[in-house]
Amino acid sequence: MRSGWEKIPTFQLETETFKTKVSVLIAARNEEEKIHLTIEDILAQNYPKELLEIIIVDDHSTDNTSKIIASYAKDGVKLIQLNEAAPLNSYKKKAISEAINLATGELIVATDADCRMKNKWLANVVAMYETGNWNLISSPVVYFEEKSFFERIQTLEFLYLIGLGAAGVGNKMPTTCNGANLAYKKEVFLALDGFKGIDDLASGDDELFLHKVAKAYPGTIGFCKSYDAIVYTHGKENLKEFLKQRKRWASKTVKYDNNALLLVAVSIWLFNVSLAVNFVLAFFFPAFAKLLAVQFLIKFAAEAFFLERLTTFAKRSGLLSNLIVITFIHVIYFIYIGLAGNTGKYDWKGRSVN
Repeated sequence: MRSGWEKIPTFQLETETFKTKVSVLIAARNEEEKIHLTIEDILAQNYPKELLEIIIVDDHSTDNTSKIIASYAKDGVKLIQLNEAAPLNSYKKKAISEAINLATGELIVATDADCRMKNKWLANVVAMYETGNWNLISSPVVYFEEKSFFERIQTLEFLYLIGLGAAGVGNKMPTTCNGANLAYKKEVFLALDGFKGIDDLASGDDELFLHKVAKAYPGTIGFCKSYDAIVYTHGKENLKEFLKQRKRWASKTVKYDNNALLLVAVSIWLFNVSLAVNFVLAFFFPAFAKLLAVQFLIKFAAEAFFLERLTTFAKRSGLLSNLIVITFIHVIYFIYIGLAGNTGKYDWKGRSVN
């Protein structure tokens, strides 16, 4: 994974001249507290206004989200309101699809309604797009403004996930990405029938679509390794909300059609199971205590070796001090999410979904 990360060159923005029409898309539901900040950040981008289109889809919000979005109509922000009477299992995919139907940009750039970005974010993503044969570009997402130890360890763990996605791109085996910072050609989305085949899951508008593009157009997936291309968002304030989020993310694995990815995922899960089993056995057989110590040492060393690069990139090196704690609690979390993410329903933004 570290090798895959290092294979990706750091992207340097070297131009202020662009030619690509861009449609920035956001699917929003009950985001009245933060969506104005996201809109302001996008409007402040160092990118030609005539090449920028902003489309926000209100997904049946019950608060003032639509009114806030509508107040930016004077700035060219377009509002779409979903009005489906029949229930859907993936409202977000429906929202994105509706926005793409309206979009006039060559390049679709998706983000979320609670994100923040620096003013060179879009310029970096588009500049990379214009310098290579890319059909999809994943870019970094980092948690920030932590208020507790729980949020800080989320930031470290989330950096690991972002690094995993980047490493997969570097190793020519794209695995994961994040829909809060994802760009792809509109013509590619249409050529692949959008989310058809993965639209029965509430999640997967990012990772499963990445797999579709990678399968249809191998070698055309990129990662924008630029500090200025980072999109920032927040971790969850409590364990309940965190587990609901991660259960939703884990539910995507049932749709993997790449056996190599499934093998890796199952192998990592089984390794964590073995840690838990050996912990119990160590109480009865001392030899298992030695084995357990060796396993944890390997786990800690491997993760530190990889995360050192990620925390340096994000300018959050201080987070590494939390790894000794997260190494242990991660075992129980990973075992639980591996099971819970592939069974039953869960609540998300006031809805019960599969």
